[in-house]
Amino acid sequence: MNEINTRLIINNVLKQLNDSTQTRSVEVPIGVSARHCHLCEKDVDTLFGKGYQLTKRTDLKQPGQYAANESVSIIGPRGSIENVRILGPVRKLTQVEVSFTDSMKLGLRPPVRESGNIEGSSPVTIVGPKGSIYLKEGLILAQAHIHMPLEIARQTNIQDGDYVQVEISECIRPIRFEKVKIRISTKYALEMHIDTDEANAGLITNGQFGKLIKVGNCK
Repeated sequence: MNEINTRLIINNVLKQLNDSTQTRSVEVPIGVSARHCHLCEKDVDTLFGKGYQLTKRTDLKQPGQYAANESVSIIGPRGSIENVRILGPVRKLTQVEVSFTDSMKLGLRPPVRESGNIEGSSPVTIVGPKGSIYLKEGLILAQAHIHMPLEIARQTNIQDGDYVQVEISECIRPIRFEKVKIRISTKYALEMHIDTDEANAGLITNGQFGKLIKVGNCK
């Protein structure tokens, strides 16, 4: 997402906070995250060939992040899923994020985790055009979370790592998410990420808005 649109969203939310008579009400745009893979540089080499560089297909809303043209297959004890999109740029550790429905097809039961927290998660095999890798851990169900710019966090008195509730009422199936983790950075664009199972439960599509209605105490 370009810098101008990101700034417009931040300014609009800050105006909501200044004008609102409610307690720190925030409207959060929602992004539905389909199954995808993050690769480290070493694993890119194994899967696509030594020195291979991922190529950008489309920019994502978070600055510097993109969906690559490249994809892989993932394999579990009971089945496989092809055309799993790689997201760039490369990371320090390789991980795969799927929905619970995907995990049943694979025959695995990965834990719900924040991205990057893969210790003790499920194993998975990743296959590319030039090779394959077996991860002893690295398959997760992503924890629903909100990327929040520091400016908005300060206005709402929300801390990094807090949990909030988010309500999506303007949809065919109104739904409330009870444990959404806050991630704060000056580099973030405001956006809530949910997976396809969570989106399907409320018939939610990309770009809809949810209301952050409560800061929880659960950790």
